[in-house]
Amino acid sequence: MSAGPLPSRRLFLGMAAAVPLSTTGALTLGSRPASAATAAPSVMAYFTQSPRNLGTDYGLHLAVSTDTLQWMPLNQNNPVVTPTAGDGGLRDPFILPKQDGTYVVMATNLKGTDWTKKTPYIHVWDSPDLRSFDNYRLLKLHDMATHTWAPEAFWDASRGQYAIIYSAVNSSGHNVIMVNYTTDFQTVTAPQVFFDPGYDIIDGTLAKDVNGVNYLYYKGHNSLTGAKSTSLNPGSFTQFTSGLAPQGGIEGPILAEAAGTWYLWGDANALFYAYQTNDLSTGTWTATDRRLYTQPLNSKHADIKPIPQTVYDNMVAKWGKPAWNRLKSYNFPDRYWRQVDSLGRIDPYPFDPYTDSQWKLVPGLADPSGISFQSVTDPTRYLRHSYFQLRLDADDGTARFAQDATFHKTAGLADPSWSSFRSHNYPDRYIRHFNYALRIDPISTTTGRADATFSVWY
Repeated sequence: MSAGPLPSRRLFLGMAAAVPLSTTGALTLGSRPASAATAAPSVMAYFTQSPRNLGTDYGLHLAVSTDTLQWMPLNQNNPVVTPTAGDGGLRDPFILPKQDGTYVVMATNLKGTDWTKKTPYIHVWDSPDLRSFDNYRLLKLHDMATHTWAPEAFWDASRGQYAIIYSAVNSSGHNVIMVNYTTDFQTVTAPQVFFDPGYDIIDGTLAKDVNGVNYLYYKGHNSLTGAKSTSLNPGSFTQFTSGLAPQGGIEGPILAEAAGTWYLWGDANALFYAYQTNDLSTGTWTATDRRLYTQPLNSKHADIKPIPQTVYDNMVAKWGKPAWNRLKSYNFPDRYWRQVDSLGRIDPYPFDPYTDSQWKLVPGLADPSGISFQSVTDPTRYLRHSYFQLRLDADDGTARFAQDATFHKTAGLADPSWSSFRSHNYPDRYIRHFNYALRIDPISTTTGRADATFSVWY
């Protein structure tokens, strides 16, 4: 439950990309496999949260990816549906591809962060194609005086039923993973304990039948921990890894596979971390280089599922691509372009106002073959250089302003798959960061080339 903790609920974490990790394996940075380009499309479901709650929304948000690493928000990062019953908001959404090719969406029935609320209900929708969400209902799972957090589901062929797993406090007095069974997500069997290692755990996620073994990852002791079983029966799982976490803790695990690589995602106060392995059986994970992945803006406690290409195409056609971009630093990939007091800089994600980091890349004001960076919140203002520092200023209509605000996109100076931006009227200078401030400088060193290289994504 991205709600945060087990009884001591909030997580506080520094934003730097290079944080010490506690893993069961080597502390190396994973690199994207060459085969990742052939990964099937995927969908991510999430709600949104930002540090000052300017971007917090408890509706169902969707993003898509062609490699399970770079995520494109749909519907301008607005919700595609919002609960109308229960608490009036959701957390921890989950998408289940059903046996008949349609989908069920489930979510925690909670709007906000009151972890003392007790409810036996979860939100449920049916969807034929992830473009419409029908038959909305609250589904009751138990009669216990407890919460019902982070529901997930899987098909149990041996039972001919779907299993719904979720976090709740039962007679043990601490959070365990519970399970109910259903065939229609309308009625369910009586709850049972699915997994209880003897201490407080929440946020269970399952990878089913990987070479005959089922893997369950969950949050316990503020880290992501794995259990496994050759059966899907309640009580059959045994813990087999120690905790995996950046400093400060992590929650909301997601297991997702892409082109032979398994990724374990985790959520640390709305900042996603990704780890990878080629063999789930080892329980060993390496941290994925943050250059390789970009979470949707303000995303919190997500779920990832593969989808057919036609579903991907139809979702993009319905919900649309973002009308804005964000720009990420190459050598500080936890930092994004933004303006603060009208000065351009790179700052660690996440931050508020988050809109300070959204830009429209429009035809250059002085040369339409170039580009200008237009503010999303105030379209009269553009990034321009003044005394070589980048500023966000209103267009005064002069030729000088147009030239100062025009840049030419080139292959990244440090990595040609990324981007660099050459000044229009000072063509020997490129946008780079220096002491985190954005400016234009001549580039002649390895450090300068890295400082002047950025990704353009969402």
